[in-house]
Amino acid sequence: MKRTLRFLCLAFAISTLSMSCDSESENKDTAKTGPTENEQAEDEGGGIGLPTGPVDKDLERIKLPEGFRIDFYARDVENARSMAMSETGILFVGTRSNDKVFAVVDANKDGKADEVVEVASGLTSPNGVALRNGDLYVAEISRILKFPNIEQTFRNKPKYEVVYDKYPTETHHGWKYIAFGPDGKLYVPVGAPCNICKEKDPVYASITRLNPDGTGMEVYAEGVRNTVGFDWHPETKNLYFTDNGRDMMGDNLPPDELNRATEKGQHFGYPYCHAGTISDPEFGKQGNCQDFVAPVQNLTPHGAALGMKFYTGKMFPQEYKNRIFIAEHGSWNRSEKSGYRLMQAITDGSGNITSYEPFAEGWLEGEKDWGRPVDVLVMKDGSLLVSDDKYNAIYRITYAK
Repeated sequence: MKRTLRFLCLAFAISTLSMSCDSESENKDTAKTGPTENEQAEDEGGGIGLPTGPVDKDLERIKLPEGFRIDFYARDVENARSMAMSETGILFVGTRSNDKVFAVVDANKDGKADEVVEVASGLTSPNGVALRNGDLYVAEISRILKFPNIEQTFRNKPKYEVVYDKYPTETHHGWKYIAFGPDGKLYVPVGAPCNICKEKDPVYASITRLNPDGTGMEVYAEGVRNTVGFDWHPETKNLYFTDNGRDMMGDNLPPDELNRATEKGQHFGYPYCHAGTISDPEFGKQGNCQDFVAPVQNLTPHGAALGMKFYTGKMFPQEYKNRIFIAEHGSWNRSEKSGYRLMQAITDGSGNITSYEPFAEGWLEGEKDWGRPVDVLVMKDGSLLVSDDKYNAIYRITYAK
């Protein structure tokens, strides 16, 4: 009897120990296992849901492919131009004709801004904005500024540091789009200070780059008349950029350009050659079109192609992967207006363009325009933001089956 009792007690102890060990092992496994891919995607998306309810009446005029929808992400963002999104989902917006930089805050993550905060004022065409390691970089006409630790300071009129102040002061094509490249350097364009001219200083009509601390400024690409948007191919890491063609050659000449830079030191034609094949009537005799890098795609003549981004999100259908969305700001000097829409450049596996076609249009009705798209940005949830400096708005484009 005693042996039987001992045996039962021993068996119970072993069973209890085994259960305890199994439970501990299970807890350890649970602790080691992170969120699933779906949970990660939801977390990366910031929990922003798809819009519900009717589309705003003004936006009913915008034509999109089937399954897509456009809503207001923010209104009353005066002269909304270039955009940059922080890690926590605060959208920073630069301006060109204004002197301000704004922060757009969607605190409850419902896909609509709760407030627009004035971060800084008194700046000179602070068009370009970029983020790095929690710091906000802002491009004026001749200077690059840095606002440290911006997510914690944007409500308190933060002070800035001058990173670089030796860019030209000309305002003609002086406003800048900026972005950090895969090499960690800040890329800064310097437009031609004219419609068509040849300047001795090689910094004009170029894309420059510099270190985050402002050192090491150098010209990366030459012969670039005026780019206000660029991005890097997600796989090849080549730099793609829009470029606005010269004026006063007629309604349809020359086209704007989408260019691809594969290395430092390439020349893209300005002021000698336009769109790869069109010799300039004033400077064409000084250069041969065959000596310059031709565009990967000619764009709408005088459409004013500005901001562009490769689509890297997961919300849109799979075929949209690595497509380039390009904002056409709209013409100012054609007998019939062109642009005022969002275009898409479809790419193949090598980054070549296979077609260029409208994605969202309707801001131009006849010869009357009520909106002018400027920049595009892919959110973490895969939706697409579009800024509009005429309607003073940020739009959000989503997709649902």
